[in-house]
Amino acid sequence: MSTSRPIRVGVVGGHATRGWARAVHLPALAALPDYEITAIAGTSMESADAAAGVWGASHAFDDPYALMTHHEVDLVTIAVQLTRRDGLVEAAIAAGKHVYSEWPLALSATIAEDFRSLADKAGVRHAVGLQTRNHPAIRYLGDLLAEGKAGEMLSASLTYSLAAPEVWSQRYATLFDHTKGVNHLAVVGGHSIDMFRSAVGDITELSATLATRITSITLEETGERIEVTSPDQIAVSGLLESGAAVSVHLMTGGPSGEGFRIEVHGRAGRLVLSSADDSLVGPEFTLHFADGTGAPVELPVPDHYSRVLPDAPPAVRNVHQVYADLARAIRSGVPIEPDFATAAGTHRILDAIKRAAETGERQRLT
Repeated sequence: MSTSRPIRVGVVGGHATRGWARAVHLPALAALPDYEITAIAGTSMESADAAAGVWGASHAFDDPYALMTHHEVDLVTIAVQLTRRDGLVEAAIAAGKHVYSEWPLALSATIAEDFRSLADKAGVRHAVGLQTRNHPAIRYLGDLLAEGKAGEMLSASLTYSLAAPEVWSQRYATLFDHTKGVNHLAVVGGHSIDMFRSAVGDITELSATLATRITSITLEETGERIEVTSPDQIAVSGLLESGAAVSVHLMTGGPSGEGFRIEVHGRAGRLVLSSADDSLVGPEFTLHFADGTGAPVELPVPDHYSRVLPDAPPAVRNVHQVYADLARAIRSGVPIEPDFATAAGTHRILDAIKRAAETGERQRLT
């Protein structure tokens, strides 16, 4: 394709007034001159036409496959849940389109790796919705660790607590079914652990415990009580590639959540990154460092880490960066992250957590 004209994007799952694509993908794309939103596919022609009108797209579809084969689409963004995505990633690749898929990419690491292989063989570029690794504070933490700010890493821990109501809308019912691929381990675990590993390094071996403490929830629309089989307590311990000890505890439930806390202990000091609230994909962070000579000192993120769109929510800014990197990859062929290989790596960790919890055996990922 020409390197001068905008990359033409078709968004599967676009809506005029609600949804993740409306809140995050479409504003991020609209702010990038590298892209032109040319097509939107919705659940009906009415919703697709409405979304196309809001975002200035020339084409609207109620069939995502028709969008993928349209000659005025270069990149397909798949912004629907995994449970509604069967066949879409493969179809976009088969149509010769570059593809940005939301997270989770697949039901397993094996399938995610198959997608990566298909895309690479087809010569199309790919990205995945693990955008929080682009957060300026996460990148700054990773760079500080690489530069030795805390000295040799001894241990790293991640905790994340998320408040959860007792009554849920029916559209979230699949979150509570461990077979659907969009449960707490996949969604909360995937986003949290990928963000964490991007800063501290990969987990190379682990043991895990999964517990379902909230065993039923109520559906708002019907009052029906449904059984919960998805774990709301995810506890992992093991080693990082550096040899440092690692622990992860992800907890969901109750009326109050504290969000993220990443703590890295090193021979020269301790770095602590904490979030302002319990948002999973759009938190703001504060970073502190202590070296034993006094009270912890806040380390503001330097300006050069800041992204554009200063008034936009963090999730929009982080996704904006994924799209900026993807445009660079499409035009020049350079590798980027997060892509399907990134997704496969995170899926491998989640698969190992499930095996460890099921078998009681320590899992090695190398």
